[in-house]
Amino acid sequence: MVTDDSPAFHPDLTRARFMPRTSATRGNRRLLRALTRIGRGRPPKGGELIDLGDGVTIRVHRPAVMDAGERRPGILHLHGGGLIIGSATQGDPLCRRLADELGAVAISVDYRMPPEHPYPTPLDDAYAALQWLAAQPDVDPTRIAVIGESAGGGLAASLALMARDRGDIALAGQVLAYPMLDDRTDSPAAAHPRMLRLWNGPSNRLGWGMYLGAGANGPAATPLDAATLERAVPARRTDLSGLPPTWIGVGTLDLFHSEDVEYARRLAAAGVQTELHVIPGAYHGFDAAEPTAAVSRDFVQRQVDALRGMLGARD
Repeated sequence: MVTDDSPAFHPDLTRARFMPRTSATRGNRRLLRALTRIGRGRPPKGGELIDLGDGVTIRVHRPAVMDAGERRPGILHLHGGGLIIGSATQGDPLCRRLADELGAVAISVDYRMPPEHPYPTPLDDAYAALQWLAAQPDVDPTRIAVIGESAGGGLAASLALMARDRGDIALAGQVLAYPMLDDRTDSPAAAHPRMLRLWNGPSNRLGWGMYLGAGANGPAATPLDAATLERAVPARRTDLSGLPPTWIGVGTLDLFHSEDVEYARRLAAAGVQTELHVIPGAYHGFDAAEPTAAVSRDFVQRQVDALRGMLGARD
């Protein structure tokens, strides 16, 4: 007799049982990267495509109505994809919404990815995009926030740490949707491994391994020394003080649930204003996989509301 005490998926997520347990693998990574990067060479509808050099581009969304001389909040989006697939086009709908609803200049960066471009290149590309945003004459450099999902959430967390350490750009906030924060996380870290969807332990090892310069051998084989590894992995940072207000959201059936809850706890302990939103029965990437579900709409709305508060943006 087999018993399974795994909890149910959230009732709004009716497609959950049909979703694959993971997405990117060693076998399909190249194909998925090619598919997810379709359209990245075209500007977004109503926006601009800016070339930062070295093959790095940013997709820029501005409010439909801009008053001359007015400085707007700025938002930098970082896309997900386990550090090894995806493109900035994924952020077009959200960035357009943020520009329209918050009156912000919202951009998404097509950072270079491993294994061709391991750490620190993706993070450096994100920082270059942040510097570009802060330098725009229509952006208030004191009201800039970062937002990202999954791997993009992890990069956003690393970017906030980098900005704190360098001290030249003071972020107003960070919004992290089920962020990928810890290279040590594996499937057993999940409360119910059989319930994982869209991202699992083997894929996580693949993504982190490539990001940390170990290729498909996994993060444990990284050539990085301990000090560099701490800078590369947000969850390995010992000092989280001085970071901007933070919003973190994650589902209970997400591989990253435990690491995200722990990161939120450590942020709060370090004196960082932190809001943690945990969704019972939600799997990784549920809001992208089932965007019309009520729980997904609420999840995204909470992120928009968090940014509004951080940036003092219009209602």
